[in-house]
Amino acid sequence: MATVTFDGATRIYPGTERPAVDHLDLHIEDGEFLVLVGPSGCGKSTSLRMLAGLEEVNDGRILIGEKDVTDVQPKDRDIAMVFQNYALYPHMTVADNMGFALKIAGMPKDEIRKRVDEAARILDLGDYLARKPKALSGGQRQRVAMGRAIVRNPKVFLMDEPLSNLDAKLRVSTRTQIASLQRNLGVTTVYVTHDQTEALTMGDRIAVLKDGLLQQVGSPLVLYDKPANAFVATFIGSPAMNIGTFPVRDGSVLIGDAVVRLSEAVLAAITPEDDAKLTVGFRPENLEPAAAGTPGAIPVEILIVEELGSDAYAYGTLKATDPATAGLQGESVIARVNPREIPRKGDVVYLSIRPNEQHNFSAATGERLPD
Repeated sequence: MATVTFDGATRIYPGTERPAVDHLDLHIEDGEFLVLVGPSGCGKSTSLRMLAGLEEVNDGRILIGEKDVTDVQPKDRDIAMVFQNYALYPHMTVADNMGFALKIAGMPKDEIRKRVDEAARILDLGDYLARKPKALSGGQRQRVAMGRAIVRNPKVFLMDEPLSNLDAKLRVSTRTQIASLQRNLGVTTVYVTHDQTEALTMGDRIAVLKDGLLQQVGSPLVLYDKPANAFVATFIGSPAMNIGTFPVRDGSVLIGDAVVRLSEAVLAAITPEDDAKLTVGFRPENLEPAAAGTPGAIPVEILIVEELGSDAYAYGTLKATDPATAGLQGESVIARVNPREIPRKGDVVYLSIRPNEQHNFSAATGERLPD
């Protein structure tokens, strides 16, 4: 096992000017489960492939433990990779697939069998060792791919969206198995996904990327409670955070027809570049019912309610007499409501942001402002 360090690592693909990964500085602790997350094209898979040695590093360096592996061949990096498409040999049995890399390395048959049997026990694959991949379900095939990585006893596991080909129910159960397995083995793991729910439920820490740039690194709770900028705020959390840019007047921000007081710290942080505007975010679960006329009560006209049994989410439009104060991104505001007392379509409800649950960002840069 070992730490992993990206030290200003940069990848520029031939024929392009903008780096796919731009001076990535990231340290991953020994035994840590770190998730790289972001939208398509953000550079997360490129970062993983740079660590694996499958992509050239144009600038900076990558270390595994104390060893600089920037120019080391993939086979000599002591890593094991789990791919999205399983990459199993269809003509081989499960046991042969799991032990193939060890066979190529010249390991004795008895040791290969011992390691395969141990991995099969951990992954509950003992009854399937004689089968071929075509006789397995998608989840079983993914566990075989995991087993192939485990038998190598690598310093680092690399996982590139390994659950993308599974159905929704199987993804939930398999992500739990992977997280539990990693914690039992204690192997440093870098996991790539575009699914922020996977990131929140699996990672010890999450690294969010956008356009090749690292936006924020932290625990799931830190990214959820204290997003560093408006992009992280909208990317982390489901349903997504309500966020928009609104005018600031007389020490308050005008959100629709609501006047919401701002702290001295926020007001002091607003710069001339913000043009007397503030980007405000509030999560659906951070809204609560309020009486009409209450200071800070935000009027919302209900369009539709999603009933989920234990939860319900109301989607509506912000009521704004002045168009300048209707600055929400998207067409609706989302609020979690009591599933036993749901509003009807066309109702106007008043909601207030719970104390200390409002997120304020610079209108000019999108960076988080002091609370």
